[in-house]
Amino acid sequence: MKKMLVSAALAATVLVPSAAAAQALPAAVIAVVDVQTVTNDCNACKIAAAALRSQITGLQNREKALAAPLETEAKSLQAAADALNGKEPDAALQARAKAFQTKQQSAQTELARQQQQIARNQQYVNKQIADKLNPIFQQVMVRRGANILIEQGSTLATAKTVDVTSDVLAALNAALPSIATTAPAAPAQPKQEQPQGR
Repeated sequence: MKKMLVSAALAATVLVPSAAAAQALPAAVIAVVDVQTVTNDCNACKIAAAALRSQITGLQNREKALAAPLETEAKSLQAAADALNGKEPDAALQARAKAFQTKQQSAQTELARQQQQIARNQQYVNKQIADKLNPIFQQVMVRRGANILIEQGSTLATAKTVDVTSDVLAALNAALPSIATTAPAAPAQPKQEQPQGR
């Protein structure tokens, strides 16, 4: 028993200096930022959001423009098919039906391509904002003496004195005067080489 106490005392004396040698963490100095307000209210962000809304409106208008004649043609084809009373359609009606399917597929392809482009544009806008915000967060933390920055949505309540949203917004307005709203072209997919016959 005595040996165990002596061993424990020796272990404690060995551990105490190493624990004291470990550097103490600084006291937490927390700042809070409302990222949604920053990204909604920055000057370039407002212009980019309006441009993206315009792209979406353009897509919706194009969808209506493509749908109207297709709907008319579909009704006409259906009426012609109903008039056959179960008989086989003639070559002209078959050709019309095939042309309708081609137009329908072409419209779907066009709209899908535009939807993908708008989604890529949105991602590109978000990336430009994020690329500028990340260093701004660090700069504001240093300037305001914070060592932790928390998004306001993650907090239950904060004092107004720890809110650095206006600092971040001002810095973003200065660092990001404009935002491109058309993403660069997607890289082309490499073609797979076909095996050559012998």
